[in-house]
Amino acid sequence: MVETSGGVELVLIGADGGPERGFGGSALAGRGAEVLAQALPPVAFDAGNRASRVSVVPPRADANTMLTVLRDAARREGRWLVVALLGQLVLDPRGRRLALVTADSTPDNAYRRGLAWDWVVSTMVHGGQEESLLLVDLVAAPPVWEALASGDHGAAELLAHSRVPLWGRVGPWAGGRRGRSAILPGAEGSFSWALGRVLERGVPGAPASVGPAETHPAVAAELAWGDLASGTEARLLVPPSGGRLRLRNRAAVRGALAGLSVSEELLAVLWRESAPTDPASD
Repeated sequence: MVETSGGVELVLIGADGGPERGFGGSALAGRGAEVLAQALPPVAFDAGNRASRVSVVPPRADANTMLTVLRDAARREGRWLVVALLGQLVLDPRGRRLALVTADSTPDNAYRRGLAWDWVVSTMVHGGQEESLLLVDLVAAPPVWEALASGDHGAAELLAHSRVPLWGRVGPWAGGRRGRSAILPGAEGSFSWALGRVLERGVPGAPASVGPAETHPAVAAELAWGDLASGTEARLLVPPSGGRLRLRNRAAVRGALAGLSVSEELLAVLWRESAPTDPASD
């Protein structure tokens, strides 16, 4: 029996790799997942909190638990499946498959214990939703980062799929003292932090309903200062234009009511009343 959800299925996976020093890049991933859990549902146009089902996977969960939560969400028919992956990436020994480091991993077993990237993408492709979006806030140690940044066929191609749009940031993380200046997923300056700030404030000058592509420049601007301060060259993954997922632009309503004393409760009512019954499609 297929379950039905009329709005957004939101699955947030912030994986903490545990005490292993080499996986310290994932230490704050759970915090970033919680930020997105608070920020995304209220701004989902034509969905909002009531029509958004949010699944936050515990940071110390194993890969099987993560995949089970994702598969359960993907089985429910609905409009959108939005998945967020936060943490540290590893590669298999042959450099052909990516995985998200999970709790209590060691350098010898991290790939085998991790949440395989292709499992996530395959589950999303075969889900019951009309559209999907994969948000990423990730770091990678030098060997993995070099493989992703090379642009050659192989690992870099894993970050692209015609049916699963990506939006987010992948950055390098060296570990130890060299990694102190790196921006960790979930920390200030990370993609989840930046997206949370933009969703809270809105995009000035943009219409009341915006898509990920229209929101991205504001998020990129938030990320730019952190990368400059840390001396990091991260890879930003830009969402494609079009699609039916719309986000409420708080700045548009605040701009229209400039000079008036309006509570957040009244703003929520105004957004709800102005929400279209069928989001615009480009």
